[in-house]
Amino acid sequence: MRDQVHHSAAAGYKTGADTYVRGRPDYPPQVADWLTVTLGLNADKTVIDLGAGTGKFTARLVATGAQVIAVEPVPQMLEKLSDALPQVLAVNGTAMDLPLPDASVDVVICAQAFHWFASGEALTEIARVLKPGGKLGLVWNLRDTTVSWVPKLDAIVNALEGDTPRFYTGAWRRAFPHAAFGPLREQHFSHSHTGAPEDVIYNRVRSTSFVAALPALERAKVDEQIRAMIAREPELRGKEVVTVPYVTVAFVAVKGG
Repeated sequence: MRDQVHHSAAAGYKTGADTYVRGRPDYPPQVADWLTVTLGLNADKTVIDLGAGTGKFTARLVATGAQVIAVEPVPQMLEKLSDALPQVLAVNGTAMDLPLPDASVDVVICAQAFHWFASGEALTEIARVLKPGGKLGLVWNLRDTTVSWVPKLDAIVNALEGDTPRFYTGAWRRAFPHAAFGPLREQHFSHSHTGAPEDVIYNRVRSTSFVAALPALERAKVDEQIRAMIAREPELRGKEVVTVPYVTVAFVAVKGG
């Protein structure tokens, strides 16, 4: 199973689980309606949170009343999830090897995760566990690049990505179209992450897999680049509380649809 997990995720998330919890934004309120109306989640449904991480999105699924199964390959992340959400069945697994029977779940959700394993093979395995007419949901939180300073922060991060899969490249879309699924339908929601710069900027960057996997000296250089960027930006300089703007992108595809 370890060979199925990208080296950036295996190394970065192994050591960065705590930072991930502190630095990652939540999801906008509109996601609640998307889960219940668009994906049809309720107390009669079963949903897999695939690539569940520390459970940042899992709590949203629990709130729908559905039976939630969290699947995550990195033990340190799974431990954080289990501590935070002991009522959730949390299992070790990957998109290529889901520990569930055929046609056993109503919905599979991948939040901040599908780019890691986007392939026809993964979609075939996801389709295997979905019931006929079941739905696949894909969700990503993205910094809003229409705000002037955000592309400057992104440039610091993107320069370090190497061969790490990322949403913004669009490479994940090559897994579609897939014979088991209908077309992807897309929605966008705006929101923001407000707090101390240490969390919403520094820890958010530190929680990025390939940044977390860097040697300590290299991570310190990234912090210094961010510090210099903040010092140049009037919206950020000297502020104890800042707001990072986000766009949440949500997709759904129906099995057999």
